[in-house]
Amino acid sequence: MTNQPLNPSALRGAVDLSSLAKPARPTTPSGGAGGQGGFVIDVDDRTFADAAQQSMQVPVLLALWSSSREDSKKHLDTLTKVVESYDGRILLARADINEALQIRQALQVQQVPMVLAIIQGQPLPLYVGDQPEAAVRDVVEQVLQAAQQAGVTGRVAGAPADTDEEAGDTAEQPLSADHQAAFDAIEQGDYAAAIAAYDRVLAADPDDEEARLGRGQIVLLQRTEGVDLNQARADAAAAPTDVVKQTLVADLDVLGGHVEDAFARLIEVVKATSGEERNAAREHLIGLFEVVGASDPRVKKARTALMSALY
Repeated sequence: MTNQPLNPSALRGAVDLSSLAKPARPTTPSGGAGGQGGFVIDVDDRTFADAAQQSMQVPVLLALWSSSREDSKKHLDTLTKVVESYDGRILLARADINEALQIRQALQVQQVPMVLAIIQGQPLPLYVGDQPEAAVRDVVEQVLQAAQQAGVTGRVAGAPADTDEEAGDTAEQPLSADHQAAFDAIEQGDYAAAIAAYDRVLAADPDDEEARLGRGQIVLLQRTEGVDLNQARADAAAAPTDVVKQTLVADLDVLGGHVEDAFARLIEVVKATSGEERNAAREHLIGLFEVVGASDPRVKKARTALMSALY
C-alpha cells in the first residue's frame, strides 16, 4: 500500500470476492452514515456481503477506519463529501476495524484510514493515510474508469439515472436453495455451514464455477480465522522451509490481495524442500490457484514457475 493515490495502471484485482456476494440486483443501501440518496453505508463482518453484492452493479469504495483514531474519522468526512457529489455513480462503504475484525484480518489492515475499491467483487488497493479532497476525487475518477472498462456502470438504487435505460430494473435471477443457504451462512459467519452448502451444490453439479470458487474462498477464510498476521509472518521468516508456517502466510497474502507474493513464497518452498514436504507445498499452491481462479493470468504465470521448480 502507499500513502499516495495510485494511477489507473495500478488498479489491479486482488482475490475475487464475487462469490461471497449474492447476484447483483437493485437494492437500496442502508446504514448509519445516511448520506444523501443512501450513497454512504456502514458495514461490518455480517453486512459486508451486501456491499460486495452491489459492486457487481456499481463501484464501491471501502473505507477502513478506527473509532479510536480521530484522524481516520475525519477522513471519512472528505470521502463522504466526494462520494455524494457523484449522485450514486459510486457507493461508499465504511467499516470500523474495531468492530469488523474479519474484514480487518482478511485485508491485513495495518494503518487507517485505508481505502480500497471493490469492482465485481474484486478488491483494488487505492491508498492509506489521509488524503486531500482533490487527490480523493482523482482516485474516484480512476475507479470509475476502471469500473467502466469492467462493464460496471450502474447506479446506487434511488439515484437519478442519466437515461431511462439506467433507471430500469435488472431482472433478478432466482437462487437455488443451497446457493442461498451458502450466502446466508457467509453473512452469519458460519463457514462450516457455507462449505456444506457449496458441497451440496457441487455434488449435484460439479461444473458450478461459482460454487467451486465460493467454497475455496470460504475454506481460506476458515483456515486463517483468528490468526495474528504479524506473528505468522515472524514465524515464517524464522523457518523458511517450514511448510505449515509458509502456507499460512501464503493464505493470508491471498486474502490481503498479495496474490503474486503468495505464489512466489510457495514456489520457493517447493524449491527448498523434498519428499512429503515438497508435495504438501505443491498441493497447497494448487489449491490457492483454485481459489484465485484458473483463468487469472497470475495463476497461469505461477503454474509455469511451479513446473520449472518441480522439473
